[in-house]
Amino acid sequence: IGASPEDDVEAGGTPLDVAMALLAFHLRVLELAEDSAIPLLERLRYLSIVSTNLDEFFAVEVGGIKYGDQEGSDEEIPVRSSVERLLAIGDRVRSLAMRQAACVADCERQLTAHGIHVRSLSEVSAEAGQYLRTYFRNMVLPYLTPRAVTATPGHSLPLIADQALHMVTVLGGPTPDGSLHLAVLAVPAALPRFLPLPDGASFVPIEDLIRRESSRAYPGRRVQSAHLFRLTRCASLGMADGDRGDLAQTIEERSLRRRHQPVVRIEVEPSMPMAIRERLVQELQLEPGARPGALGPNDVYAVPGRLNIRDMAQLADLPRPALRFTSLPTRRAVDEGENLWATLRHRDLLLHHPYDGFATSVVRFFADAADDGDVVSMKATLYRVGEHSPVIEALLRAASAGKDVTVFMELKARFDEQRNVHWARQLEAAGAHVVLGMSGVKVHAKMALVVRREADGPRRYAHISTGNYNTGTARAYTDLGLLTSHEGICLDVNDLFNTLTGSSVPADVAYRDCLVAPHALLAGVLQRIEREAAHARANGSGHIRIKVNGLSDRAVVQALYRAARDGVEIDLLVRGICTLGVGRPGISERIRVVSVLGRFLEHARIFSFANGGSPEYFIGSADLRPRNLRRRVEVLVPVYASADRRRLDHILDVELNDPTAWTLEPDGSYARRSGPGAADAVSAQARFAAEVTQ
Repeated sequence: IGASPEDDVEAGGTPLDVAMALLAFHLRVLELAEDSAIPLLERLRYLSIVSTNLDEFFAVEVGGIKYGDQEGSDEEIPVRSSVERLLAIGDRVRSLAMRQAACVADCERQLTAHGIHVRSLSEVSAEAGQYLRTYFRNMVLPYLTPRAVTATPGHSLPLIADQALHMVTVLGGPTPDGSLHLAVLAVPAALPRFLPLPDGASFVPIEDLIRRESSRAYPGRRVQSAHLFRLTRCASLGMADGDRGDLAQTIEERSLRRRHQPVVRIEVEPSMPMAIRERLVQELQLEPGARPGALGPNDVYAVPGRLNIRDMAQLADLPRPALRFTSLPTRRAVDEGENLWATLRHRDLLLHHPYDGFATSVVRFFADAADDGDVVSMKATLYRVGEHSPVIEALLRAASAGKDVTVFMELKARFDEQRNVHWARQLEAAGAHVVLGMSGVKVHAKMALVVRREADGPRRYAHISTGNYNTGTARAYTDLGLLTSHEGICLDVNDLFNTLTGSSVPADVAYRDCLVAPHALLAGVLQRIEREAAHARANGSGHIRIKVNGLSDRAVVQALYRAARDGVEIDLLVRGICTLGVGRPGISERIRVVSVLGRFLEHARIFSFANGGSPEYFIGSADLRPRNLRRRVEVLVPVYASADRRRLDHILDVELNDPTAWTLEPDGSYARRSGPGAADAVSAQARFAAEVTQ
């Protein structure tokens, strides 16, 4: 009260809550599922994505708030107490769950109109009912092992798996102390969630079948009732900066320990009686490592409709092309018979995936290097490469052929730890030099370097990307990459690799062209924001355009406020979390925030500074979040070629003016420019796809 706009700017403004900003993003994804203009099976996929996103939100963000774990937290200065934040999260998530359940019901009605039926057991024919009884006896019952919920000798407390469906059953007859006799059944993850019936067009949820036949799993007992529930556990591995020794073994052990992490959310069917809910909470408080009083009523979510909506992905995969997005053609950045190295000696290649084929550009870069007798060394940073990786296959082939192969494998990539340990061991066995993590930071930079013998001496070729070396996500994410032989860029990449392989901590190096975190990237971005403010103060010409996945770093937000106050026009494309407020008088009236969501996950990062008529452009792996700028190794690479800069301008222009996008409002909410069902609105992604064939 009584503070001036200048005071507000210097304080960074009143920051929007990080958790609320993330939930606002999840709500935008849900709005895609609610959009009737989107093909039906794709709407089911969006519903699945919302559930997956919320699982990670609770595991990381809520886990960080509830248990004081900062490993996944992006909060620099808490704006409210933990209790206040958790209550607000609970209210917002329950409201979102109501909308999600209504959307599921609407989609299932639409499925029926297209001849696909999700039926209850009461709706199936006698013949189908007999088929299901036989299926249960032969296929389901062998997977079921009831576990009593009691601490009596011989019946230890059952471990409830993270994010898996379970059924708590009430058995007939009270226990000697008069309490309910409860047992837990795990719904088999090895079986489909929706069981197909012989007609090929009908499905029955497996939990309905287990509920009806559950007495078969309890010989000699009577099942009075059965209720679904599901737990979400904290995701932190508890890795400390000082951890030493065999990092791969430590990561493996701690990722396995994740199943024993404290509970952060309990989802239940609304029909579950309050007495059973309370008993569940009591029993979970007795788990080894549970913190007394950590779980309470606010952590129990009575979910309307179906639990674990991420299983809708099974129905989204049905072979019904008319209910899916049409296939996307891709362009070749380099002709099949063209020599890649000769092309890169003469010009850079800016890649925009998935519109530019990943296999015919990035995978080819690795494959050509592995099979070229003149290539003497290959280096790469690997973060998330997926289950089957042609990039790793090329590196294995190169190492087996005797080439000098160096790989920095980030073992601390959340949820991919065990897979990365596996790939690291494969590469080491083939003869590659593998570096496993750095102390205190994650290596999030996406880059590769090839050294090739040529007539005029050794030449370096580099690839720097906004996305992972993962063929699966390359089809589902939009990313940018640069293939180049530019001397300054390649020397920077070479120096960065040397710091990664030659030291246990990131060195502070004076790079020539690139901006590298954690030492210089934040300072470089802040300096360029201030430079635009100086241009605006001098002649009113300042303009900043930035595209990132997230914006929550207080220093950056504060700098953008000051620049806007000084007259800089600021256009921000922020897909997800954004803690900057727009439309604040005297502070952020010149700032526009747009969020683009669609068929592909927007994952590219672009930084454009007008610089008084001498513009600068960067792409890279870094978001404007504290973890990226201060606790990770990240790279922004400059884009120099005029044609490539024009292409980046085109991407920014189209996305900032996307008629299907969302704009951030002064109250912190997001408004979609064209409402659901606006069939005449052509999205930015649709425009880029159409340009492939032009």
